[in-house]
Amino acid sequence: MQFLIRSNNRLVIVALFTLLIHLDVHAGTGTNNSPAQAFDSIKQIRAGVLNVGYAEAGPANGEPVILLHGWPYDIHSYTETAALLAKKGYHIYVPYLRGYGSTHFLSGDTPRNGQQSVFAVDIIAFMDALKIRKAIIGGFDWGARTADIIAALWPERCKALVSVSGYLIGSQQANSTPLPPKAELAWWYQFYFATERGSKGYQQYTRDFARLIWQTASPEWHFDDSTFARSASALDNPDQVAITINNYRWRLGLEKGETQYDSLEAKLAKAPVITVPTITLEGDANGAPHPEPAAYAGKFTGKYAHHTLKGIGHNLPEEAPQEFANAIEEARKLAE
Repeated sequence: MQFLIRSNNRLVIVALFTLLIHLDVHAGTGTNNSPAQAFDSIKQIRAGVLNVGYAEAGPANGEPVILLHGWPYDIHSYTETAALLAKKGYHIYVPYLRGYGSTHFLSGDTPRNGQQSVFAVDIIAFMDALKIRKAIIGGFDWGARTADIIAALWPERCKALVSVSGYLIGSQQANSTPLPPKAELAWWYQFYFATERGSKGYQQYTRDFARLIWQTASPEWHFDDSTFARSASALDNPDQVAITINNYRWRLGLEKGETQYDSLEAKLAKAPVITVPTITLEGDANGAPHPEPAAYAGKFTGKYAHHTLKGIGHNLPEEAPQEFANAIEEARKLAE
């Protein structure tokens, strides 16, 4: 490669030879990197009220691991993590949550409910459909909350847990308590979604909204356009807006939820402890609202360890896939 450089009014031709250096870029999705290859294929299975789309990797007889994504992300947060774990002999399942990707409701009459317990019920139905008796379960954002709920209410189905941002189980009662103004500011979109303007705005600008959340939640993660587009397509699901709006309105007590889940929510409102072996993770560059690790450590009463990762934001599995894969292995060892 040649460049013309002017020095002392003379043109000097300088030949530059570039060394190719393998950089340890988190998730391989920096601005100068192509995103990790997408999952080879998406499978479908009827489970509960849904036809669930999911990716699968690893040997058929491998230890089952279920990885759960958050909002506004999708299963591709786990492409590299799944590949790393598959090479270790694990059997990986990465389902689209309700309202994402190719996961669809079996009936048009089913409420597009986004309250916290239904996502856990969905994953239990997913496990039943695939005849997965017990699995290591990991997640971030909505996926971490779902994994936490399964570990708390169905510990017999969860061999070990990896939860980004720790203990995320909440309740409408707890959410009714006002926070200091700075903390409330971080939840601006929750209040926006509580309005009809917010619902229409999210419908009209879904991808713009998602990109803004990605940027603010992971300010040090320089993802490229192709990485974002690959995941943003999952937000084209026809139920995405309804599920998202219902989720955030339910949290504020603006939606009641379905009565069939009242008993589950009553248990969750008591903030049950989690007894299964657990690894919690946090990035010190997480720009999304999240609790401090010291605030939730006591909620994990089984074997437990926490790790904070430097320079990592909210989408931790995609930003630090090796570290997330390591946490799955560490959780498995805790369960032995």
